[in-house]
Amino acid sequence: MIERAHILVCGGTGCTSSKSGKIFQEFKTQLKEEGLAEEVKIIMTGCFGLCAKGPIVVIYPEGAFYQHVSPEDVKEIISEHIIKGRIVERLLSDENDGAEIHKAIADTDFYRSQQRVALEKCGVIDPENINEYLAYDGYAAYEKVVKTMTPEQVCDYITESGLRGRGGAGYPTGLKWKATFNAQGDKKYIVCNADEGDPGAFMDRSILEGDPHCIIEAMMIAGYAVGADQGYVYVRAEYPIAVQRLQIAINQAREYGILGKNVMGLGHDFDVDIRLGAGAFVCGEATALVQSIEGRRGEPKQKPPHLADHGLFGKPTVLNNVETFANICPIILKGKEWFRSIGNEKNAGTKVFALGGKIVNTGLVEVPMGMPMRTIIEEIGGGIPGGHKFKAAQTGGPSGGCIPASLIDTPIDFDNLTAVGSMMGSGGLIVMDDTTCMVDIAKFFLEFTVHESCGKCTPCRIGNKLLYDILEKITSGKGEMEDIAKMEELCTYIKNNSLCALGQTAPNPVVSTLKFFKDEYIAHIKDKRCPAGVCKDLLDYTVIPEKCIGCGICKRSCPVSAISGQIKTAHIIDREKCIKCGSCLSACPKAAIIKK
Repeated sequence: MIERAHILVCGGTGCTSSKSGKIFQEFKTQLKEEGLAEEVKIIMTGCFGLCAKGPIVVIYPEGAFYQHVSPEDVKEIISEHIIKGRIVERLLSDENDGAEIHKAIADTDFYRSQQRVALEKCGVIDPENINEYLAYDGYAAYEKVVKTMTPEQVCDYITESGLRGRGGAGYPTGLKWKATFNAQGDKKYIVCNADEGDPGAFMDRSILEGDPHCIIEAMMIAGYAVGADQGYVYVRAEYPIAVQRLQIAINQAREYGILGKNVMGLGHDFDVDIRLGAGAFVCGEATALVQSIEGRRGEPKQKPPHLADHGLFGKPTVLNNVETFANICPIILKGKEWFRSIGNEKNAGTKVFALGGKIVNTGLVEVPMGMPMRTIIEEIGGGIPGGHKFKAAQTGGPSGGCIPASLIDTPIDFDNLTAVGSMMGSGGLIVMDDTTCMVDIAKFFLEFTVHESCGKCTPCRIGNKLLYDILEKITSGKGEMEDIAKMEELCTYIKNNSLCALGQTAPNPVVSTLKFFKDEYIAHIKDKRCPAGVCKDLLDYTVIPEKCIGCGICKRSCPVSAISGQIKTAHIIDREKCIKCGSCLSACPKAAIIKK
């Protein structure tokens, strides 16, 4: 029987945490009770991208894009939409016009400026059904290269496409493959880096959850191109859904003869296995990752030798991240010229960002390289909520820099981000508004890198801790003007002498905030004041006498009895007793208490 409707439920981690699994099960139960189980197909897909509106349910053929769906809404959707053919208006996405999803993507502010390449099938197919991947030309790219191209031609083709690695500094992918192709070795390996450790980043996770076969196929192509017959996906153990779906995809590919000996009857052997991450941020660094797969402690090694010559188990190795591999099949099927037509001359293709922070539309976005940051924040992201103003954006994870509002029109690509003191990194984009303290932000990211340092080299282990201690001193109101010069000197030393990229880039948040927001550092040091009202030790809570009605609510809410005053008279806060918890500010019904 041909189904008359398809119900797609977002099965990404974000929506799953908001009960999309229960929504899926409720649809199955309700459809069975209504006798519609054979007529309506229910599918758990990957991430749709608009995480702020999840859980998301899309129903074909109408393409109704339902948002903030709960298990309690399912019965109404079945009754009204599926049985009576009436769209449930109250659950529609704000801009949904009933067009099918690909048209809806083009017609809404969130999707209009996006161009999905790496995310093309996420939220469209069932990631646990290989047949749906095959229906979208799955494994056709591998068949094409094996039948029509030599291994060296594949390496050159990827180079000519302009694809740069999406996991960090943007090294040309084809050149990396060519170096491994040229390397001498009786055994070679392909490694996919899915150890996505940046706070707030979930690009690679979402691709693995929504389209795992595209990674397997790309690794097969890389294996053919360099002469490797074994691949490993090194994935965070904290990504259980991604791990589960990837393993299902591997098992299905083996069952279909797509992985293993003489894959697809084309004369090339290739298999893929999963290795779970060791839980350390530093294991995302290439040499540390290889050490971890080998069963050693994940610590960086001096380069050279590079992985292309001496990688996994001492053999030539290609290592790319998930997003890089996700671009391979589209390049092969649609052509290198097509890929180069997206983005700009030195930065071809698209980039996936995890958009988070003080922004209306948090979620996963994919845009052409070179798009101005303003477009991402104001159009795709929907701007800053609560009437606040955009202050800065931090790109590149904890090792990236903070880009101020004055540079909001900066084109987002590898070269322009580096030029303004930030970096692309894996693709996190954290938006900050005028309630953000930039000194505190620098401390937050540095605390993360100090905690995640492997401790192997002194500049990173000791230098970053000293840098953090100075920031702690400044935010607690004990800073001195000499501290600024000390931090600048430390940043230079750490960047120039650390062993790996974690240490070399760790000072970036400090360097960029000192460059663009030095006035905030000076206010913390000289005036003993946090302009954003964030740093607790520099805050004062004060009662405005003319606004205070003497209701006593603030007095009763204070956990340390720091507020005194009689009924119907203005109250007073004892600064010596006040622990600056903010409970009085939250409790006051007349906004008679201010924080400054």
